[in-house]
Amino acid sequence: MSDYAKRRKRGMAVLKKMGREALMLEQKALYPDLYEMSVGHLFGDVWARPGLSLRERQLVTLAANIALARPSGNYSHYRSARHIGITHKEICEVMIQVGHYAGWPTVSNAVRQYTAVLEEDQEIKAGKKKKPTLV
Repeated sequence: MSDYAKRRKRGMAVLKKMGREALMLEQKALYPDLYEMSVGHLFGDVWARPGLSLRERQLVTLAANIALARPSGNYSHYRSARHIGITHKEICEVMIQVGHYAGWPTVSNAVRQYTAVLEEDQEIKAGKKKKPTLV
């Protein structure tokens, strides 16, 4: 198996653990090389590195994205966090911790995004929606 294939396989394994194997398909449709780099490098090299657990990497990523007040991208990280067992309380505690260092407006943004994910997930669970649209 080529190094490229190994990296992609590792990346897909990480995405599956996170419940995100269907993520980034718009990248694949737009430009397959971009998708392959995301799966192989971002998830196969960076997220699969030893030294931090998947849980720790997800918490760090949530904190960084909250601090940077990203307009998108956080939705899937909130879902991944919940999928791998990070609790609602822990996610909220990350928001509080980050808010004190990055500025309280980052918390407002994080609360809006996380609440939107929780509401959309409830709609899916109730059968009002088939799949998430917030990614």
